[in-house]
Amino acid sequence: MSFTPKQRMLNAYRGLQSDRVPVAPEFWYYYPAKLLGVDMIQFEREVPFHLALKTTFERFGCEGWGVAGVGIPNDQVQWNSQEKWLDENTLEARTTIETRLGELTCGRRLSRAEPSWALESPVKDLARDLPAWELVALGGDPDHPDTSSLLKAWNEVGDAYLLEAWLCVPFFDFYGGGRNGGFNAAVYDFLNPDLQPYLEGLRERYTDHVVRKARAICTQTPVESLCIGCTWSNNSLLGPRLWRQWDKPLIQAAAEEVHRHGRLLHLHFHGRCMETVADFAELGLDCVCPFERPPGGDVAGFDGLRRVAGLLAGRTTMNGNVHTVATLIRGTPADVRREVREILTAFRGSPRLIIGTGDQVGRETPEANLHAMIDEARRTPPRLP
Repeated sequence: MSFTPKQRMLNAYRGLQSDRVPVAPEFWYYYPAKLLGVDMIQFEREVPFHLALKTTFERFGCEGWGVAGVGIPNDQVQWNSQEKWLDENTLEARTTIETRLGELTCGRRLSRAEPSWALESPVKDLARDLPAWELVALGGDPDHPDTSSLLKAWNEVGDAYLLEAWLCVPFFDFYGGGRNGGFNAAVYDFLNPDLQPYLEGLRERYTDHVVRKARAICTQTPVESLCIGCTWSNNSLLGPRLWRQWDKPLIQAAAEEVHRHGRLLHLHFHGRCMETVADFAELGLDCVCPFERPPGGDVAGFDGLRRVAGLLAGRTTMNGNVHTVATLIRGTPADVRREVREILTAFRGSPRLIIGTGDQVGRETPEANLHAMIDEARRTPPRLP
């Protein structure tokens, strides 16, 4: 019996047998833009992301995953933006956000060569800006999202790959994303005892918002899987202690709500992860990626993979681990095949495996190496215990 790419991914998330091991390189921005022949500004503004991924996965004939979001209308906020070209390759966008609790400003820079990045975030003065920012971030009604764009994308993707509903980022990333100064400023805030009561209350309000949003997605759409992303919420930056204190409770609440509706939850957790792999299984997450190798991650070689397999205990699917730089960019097809075989051997007998990349595939990655990764995974027969 053969399966579609989407079915193979869902089977892996559910711990079910497929005709072969799914292989899902993380084609995100760089490679789809390269294949489509557009620059990053065009890619972000003119190309539907879900269709760009569809083109790329179909070009390589492999499995994959991507995300599409829902909108939460918020009539308490008014956005006003202005744009200015700094040169022929660089665009700057400045936004003023008007609320009844004050005015906020933020800015981004867009480049033809790279994905856009934040220049300025809304929360600068905590006493002045936090109330307005919370109104912006949580002022809409998560019980009644606009699901039209998600449903359109889900229908257009079909069985070409697994399109998931974007649910949220963990609490630290949510706060840090609004805080001017990003990670550095947010860490100091989280270590400030005077801010603890506010942050704890905000986490509860954010968790309630996320759980209600998850419930709405599960009851108002047929989307099978939801995704929680990652910016700084990992062991490399936030560390396991702060992650367990601030982010794990939110992920647990989201997982319980998603599973209550019979849907799946995928966590993106880049960087170092070994100290929290057992937590992934404890939370009952259906899939986690990308289990990076050193130096960016800490899943080192066969022994590291076997340890991950043991800690996941057949409860959570591993997606990832092919090194995006040392192996896919700088290595040979033989190097790629050797690394794929190492992953397959470590997880032999388990259907809870997706051969993936240690985060995003770089635009300079040779196609021959990607084809070797996909072909080597396909050579493996169905995994019998």
